[in-house]
Amino acid sequence: MAERKAIPVATKLRLFSEASGHCQKPDCLDALFPVELGGDKHIAEMAHMIPHGEAGPRHADRPAGDFDPDAFENLILLCPTCHTKIDKDPEGFPRSVLLEWKQNHLANLAAKQGIKAYDNRAEARAAVAAVMAENKAIWDRFAPEHGAIFEYDPEAEAARAWDQRMRSVILPNHYRAQATIRANLGLATDDERGTFAEYQEHVRGLAERHVCGVAGRGIRFPAEMEGIFS
Repeated sequence: MAERKAIPVATKLRLFSEASGHCQKPDCLDALFPVELGGDKHIAEMAHMIPHGEAGPRHADRPAGDFDPDAFENLILLCPTCHTKIDKDPEGFPRSVLLEWKQNHLANLAAKQGIKAYDNRAEARAAVAAVMAENKAIWDRFAPEHGAIFEYDPEAEAARAWDQRMRSVILPNHYRAQATIRANLGLATDDERGTFAEYQEHVRGLAERHVCGVAGRGIRFPAEMEGIFS
């Protein structure tokens, strides 16, 4: 059997980003960076919808033609329990069902978290401001000055505390803020839509660094986000 290649970091990042840190099975949606593990370790498993081999779960659903089992489109991010469930019962969880989970994941997660479209900008602003305020308080308390602690002493206690809060609080808050803004883009101005695009890139950079271990490609938090919907 040919040796499997490692799944590319870019694919892993996209999976974590689009899952927003939660299991993609709609009746689960558990956090993949559990608080009980300190928020600095994840339990996520990249499950294949169609396996590499000819005898694995859902192998009969393999599409015709060229097919890459490790492509983003064939992977879904699950907690260990849900991964076991879908592979033990492939007839109950065919590829079409898993694709539907993935497609509707953000809407399912938003519904669970109470994210909705508001009637006016003030209500949308209040929803976003609440999570932004918590992130700013953590940033002011734990973020290393100019990032120096990452450069010179990544094993320091302060660095570990910062990484833990980034994974367990800041990134989940960013995902929640993004979902709220997406649900209310109809209330946003053109300039705010541009700011939101920059904000999304900022969050991708944070996820690259703190989830996938890839540094140097993020952009700064856009200051205009502090006044979005105001």
